[in-house]
Amino acid sequence: MKVLHIITGLGVGGAEQQLRLLLRHLPVECDVATLTDAGAVAHGIVADGTRVTDLGMAGNQDVTVLPRLARLIRSGRYDAVHTHLYRACLYGRIAARLAGVRAVVATEHSLGDSQMEGRALTTGVRALYLAGERLGRMTVAVSPAVGRRLHRWGVPRKRIRVVPNGIDVDRFRFDPAARVRTRRRLGLPDTAYVVGGVGRLTGGKRFDVLLHAAAQLPEDVAVLLVGAGPQEDELRRLAHRLGLAGRVRFAGEAAHEESEEEGGAPALPSLLSAMDTLASPSPEEAFGLALVEGLATGLPVLYASCPALDDLPADARTNASYRPSDPDSFAQALYGLRDARPPSRSAPASVGHYSITRSADQLMRVYASVVPGQNLEVNPR
Repeated sequence: MKVLHIITGLGVGGAEQQLRLLLRHLPVECDVATLTDAGAVAHGIVADGTRVTDLGMAGNQDVTVLPRLARLIRSGRYDAVHTHLYRACLYGRIAARLAGVRAVVATEHSLGDSQMEGRALTTGVRALYLAGERLGRMTVAVSPAVGRRLHRWGVPRKRIRVVPNGIDVDRFRFDPAARVRTRRRLGLPDTAYVVGGVGRLTGGKRFDVLLHAAAQLPEDVAVLLVGAGPQEDELRRLAHRLGLAGRVRFAGEAAHEESEEEGGAPALPSLLSAMDTLASPSPEEAFGLALVEGLATGLPVLYASCPALDDLPADARTNASYRPSDPDSFAQALYGLRDARPPSRSAPASVGHYSITRSADQLMRVYASVVPGQNLEVNPR
């Protein structure tokens, strides 16, 4: 079986890095096409041995990409096309139909109640999405919450499958040496209590809540923000106004793996090891992958929205606490965690539910359901 994955871009991002991880565990031949931005994750995918084609799309309305993408699909003789992210799902489904491939799967990574990938869910966005969805065979939701949203939009239940995001659990195990090394690199004292936030620096992530909460806490509490985005300058100004300039570190985008270059930027597992708590004040998430990765590093996590955790039984949410997305609630919880630092850093057994091998097996079942005549072996779970 041969599958072409189509994604909007391959800069550093959750969906992009999830695709790279999946490619390592899918037991079928795969290629990747990116509509634009063949960035850091594209280079990593190529290094892993998977071919990446950059279609150089000029903008959201560059329809010239359609015939080029259709030719790529036709010449590659793909049995299935798998699309990721809004723009790629729309153009990829149309191009697959033009190329004569009906086995099209789309993963919905970022559908919230009011936005998708940062864009407001207007009537036009919803109508265009549903029109494209009808050109495919199956839509994969990364959580039951996303599946329910899709159904409310009008996607039939029989066309929705839930395949949660997955993580490489071993890669995120707590590393005490990386903790010391990363803190020194970032200028964080060994004795500091470091509260982390991971994600795009946009208004929807509400990292301003985290800064306002930190301003209420003792001076040994520092904040480490991992990510990049349009709100970075505003957050830096807010940290200065709150008197936190010396207590906040902006780490920028982080890959999931350490750079082989001397002095390369710390990867996400090392940054998580450097933290003492991971906090997500975002009130609207599609999954909450960073929080699962934090749990795998043995961190206590605070969250205002995390379908990945909500979908687990209550007794499996060890180390995870819900808080409303307001500074006082987060400050109160962080103050208690600071005074009760755990003696060790071990991951709860529940993170195994989100193992990447389990997710890959579930996705293979989806492929088997949409590609006629394929006898695909998957591991029983």
